[in-house]
Amino acid sequence: MAASGKPLQPIIIKRVKKGGHGAHGGAWKIAYADFVTAMMAFFLLMWLLGSTTEGDRKGIADYFNQPLKVMLFGGPGSGGATSILQGGGDDLTKSVGEVASGEVEQKVRELGAQLARAEAIRQDKQRIATLRDKIENIINVNPRLAEYKNQIRLEMVQDGLYIQIVDEQNRPMFDTGSALVKPYMRDILRAIAEVLQEVDNRISLSGHTDATPYGTGERAYSNWELSADRANATRRELVAAGLPEGKLARVVGMADKQLLFPDNPFDPRNRRISILVLTREAEERMTKSLEAATEVSDGGEAQQAVGEAAARVGAGGASR
Repeated sequence: MAASGKPLQPIIIKRVKKGGHGAHGGAWKIAYADFVTAMMAFFLLMWLLGSTTEGDRKGIADYFNQPLKVMLFGGPGSGGATSILQGGGDDLTKSVGEVASGEVEQKVRELGAQLARAEAIRQDKQRIATLRDKIENIINVNPRLAEYKNQIRLEMVQDGLYIQIVDEQNRPMFDTGSALVKPYMRDILRAIAEVLQEVDNRISLSGHTDATPYGTGERAYSNWELSADRANATRRELVAAGLPEGKLARVVGMADKQLLFPDNPFDPRNRRISILVLTREAEERMTKSLEAATEVSDGGEAQQAVGEAAARVGAGGASR
């Protein structure tokens, strides 16, 4: 015991015995495995690069740089080489490979043509939609035209923009039984003509009457002639306002065969002028139909076929 009377605490000495390499554990094994894996990947990459042709390597590089261009148009850098070893005799798979390559290139060209056509159709419809908005704006801001707003109908249809100028009992577009254009109708047509000049699309022009028989009783002149004369009078006004003649694809008289109100054939609103701004597709269909119709050998049959073809395109343009 110590002099103070407190018992002495024992002194404990801990000795740590240093071991060998066991303290490192297994971490080195993981690092070594990663190194071996990396080396294997490296040698595999070197082997692949050494076993591909220059054309294949350039094709792969071009694909990742410009994938859409290579897919659509191909080219010398799109895997054009046919053999890894240059020289050394003919490639036994060459003929088969060329056939397969030609088929693929043909499909790629067809796909490119389809994409280009789809884009052209989209732009065409966008131009026509913009045209409709411009005409609506002109009608709204022009006080004289706004007065006749209810008589001007604009509608996007399958074949393009359908512009209809309809008659009313108190505000006819033409003198009764004649093709003499009223002054307000001339103002509407000239305003529309200015806008139509801004697009390249051609137009189809049609005259319509109601079902009331022509009043003179002369068999040589009927609603057919009257509707055609009014369509031509409209054409003259458009051309006078600056619309090029070449933009007119067709001018026809439809009499009462396409009534706006079929349930009321004598409604004065059935008397109208319709202007169809054709899409490219509609113009192509109309051209093909008329060309096919003119191939009929008999003259009378050819004339009838042309009329039927024109009516089909007109009906398609008015479809809702």
